[in-house]
Amino acid sequence: MTRRVLPLLAVVFSLYPALEAEAVEVLSAEELASHCVAFPEDSEGIDGQYCIRYIQGFIDGAVATDVRVMINVQAEAERRESFSERAIRMRAPDRNLVRRAAGYAEFCLGDPVPLVEVVTKVVADLNERLKALDTAGTARDVVYESLRRHYPCETS
Repeated sequence: MTRRVLPLLAVVFSLYPALEAEAVEVLSAEELASHCVAFPEDSEGIDGQYCIRYIQGFIDGAVATDVRVMINVQAEAERRESFSERAIRMRAPDRNLVRRAAGYAEFCLGDPVPLVEVVTKVVADLNERLKALDTAGTARDVVYESLRRHYPCETS
């Protein structure tokens, strides 16, 4: 029995990396555009919501990542903290830190910018690329370029 099970387990485990790779497949600009054609006429439909939530998730991820990186770098540079001090700092970053971190992302949305406004601008940029038959690239690159173009950070 174990002679039959071991080869089967070997096959299953050899396929695991392939299954894992598919879970992080990069979304192309063309694929995102195909969902965003539903926006704004059917923004409550499946494709409209996919478009909106992808863009919102991109923004949330960029800001959260930049804030966490800044918090960690700042903490390392300043001093050693106790576990409880670090826990408090990690769970409650202040608004100034969020603003400073947004500068690293090279786009600043201000406080607050309606999501529908941001999505409308990103979708317009996606549509321009489709009209120009420039469908190459990833969705994240197109969204990032659009945010940088429409919402640049003020230089001080």
